[in-house]
Amino acid sequence: MVDLDLVQACEERIVNAWPAVDTLLVGDFVLRFAGGYSSRANSASAIRAGARLSEENLDLIEHLYRKAGLPPCLRLTPLCDQSVGAVMARRGFRLRDRAIGMVAALDRFVPTSAGRLALSPVPDQAWIRAVSARQTGAKKDADAALAAIVGRVRLPAAFATLEAEGRAIGFGMSVAERGMAEIGAIVIDETLRGRGFGRALVGGLMAWAREQGANQAFLQVEESNAPAIRTYDALGFREAYRYDTMAKAG
Repeated sequence: MVDLDLVQACEERIVNAWPAVDTLLVGDFVLRFAGGYSSRANSASAIRAGARLSEENLDLIEHLYRKAGLPPCLRLTPLCDQSVGAVMARRGFRLRDRAIGMVAALDRFVPTSAGRLALSPVPDQAWIRAVSARQTGAKKDADAALAAIVGRVRLPAAFATLEAEGRAIGFGMSVAERGMAEIGAIVIDETLRGRGFGRALVGGLMAWAREQGANQAFLQVEESNAPAIRTYDALGFREAYRYDTMAKAG
């Protein structure tokens, strides 16, 4: 049974932890625009349980995304009424990807150590460049687009750099709000994966979150990313919900 209160708590905080360049409200949905960088920051998401989507509002959503030069995109979370999926299917929306929302309690969490972790309350150019360089597809080397998102964080945040073997090899971030902290943008050098550095990086951010008074950490991970899911499992994260990202071409 999905805990809708928990889902809503995560989804609300994601809007602030990974802020879009522009944000609009249309009915039960928040629309986010960030020039195409990041699926979450360029899609519509339900903001309350039982969210419904009328044909009229979907017309407006499609229009606004196309006007911005983006494909209409909507995240189908458990907050959506069951009718939403049917409406979207009729209108030609198709599955883009699936993801899992995971949550971990921080009260008994014990971080592991590997490498040296440095935390900054703001993202400097070196952090942005390092994360951007390790992305794939359209997000690779899109420094300005990444900076436009992380530069808009207004809540307590930690931008992490993990050093090992004499160089920076891992990066990530966390944003704390009202007792919960989102963890994201986790990247580890491909040549050093499987050696515990990812666990140390995420664990360090979880420890920071606990210091901010958070009692839970949460994150979202693509369903197909088995190595990352194993790392999060080992750190005490458990599945809270799943969602589909639906997009419309043409």
